[in-house]
Amino acid sequence: MTDPLTLPEGQDSISLDRRSFLRTGLGGALFLGTISVTAGLSGCATSPAGRLGAVETRMDARYRFQFLTADDIKLFEALLPAILGSALPEQANARRMAIASTVERIDAGIHKFGPANQKELRQLFDLLNLGITRVTIARIWSPWPNVTTEQANGFLERWRSSSIGLLNNGYMALTKISNVAFYGYQENWHLSGYPGPPEWAVQALPQFRKA
Repeated sequence: MTDPLTLPEGQDSISLDRRSFLRTGLGGALFLGTISVTAGLSGCATSPAGRLGAVETRMDARYRFQFLTADDIKLFEALLPAILGSALPEQANARRMAIASTVERIDAGIHKFGPANQKELRQLFDLLNLGITRVTIARIWSPWPNVTTEQANGFLERWRSSSIGLLNNGYMALTKISNVAFYGYQENWHLSGYPGPPEWAVQALPQFRKA
């Protein structure tokens, strides 16, 4: 769905932390704030998912989610096949593992963001997880676990080409953090054409040395 980013793992997290994801005006901010309050009152998941069972969730049982809720995880499991497209493995189990590990890196990355960006992303995710706004604004009728890749791709394209800035910026936020989490992972560098750090950096910098 989007062009791959050619940044090594972790490089973009600082720059992302320094700017607003959604850049909403007063009206947009009030709208998103209202959605977040409504989501909490309606029973949507509002707490980080924590540690999940690997068999049930297809996640690493050792990983503890610190930002994404259970609903957020389902959201990204539906969107990542549309965002990443053919970059994901074709084999079913490898595909599930790639999606699961990318969701974990999204969570780890957002956890390092500043409070302002975390607040904006929470409001965006609540907008997409709350049933009434998922239907009316995202035009997704089914819960995210039942959404096909074609439907997810249609949603992303509508938001990308929308005349409403809030939706454009929501599209950019979703695709940016997904692409950075996937293509910034060392094992996926080759998919974006990034050859890895130069040899002199590997030798000089301890973070590049293998234990």
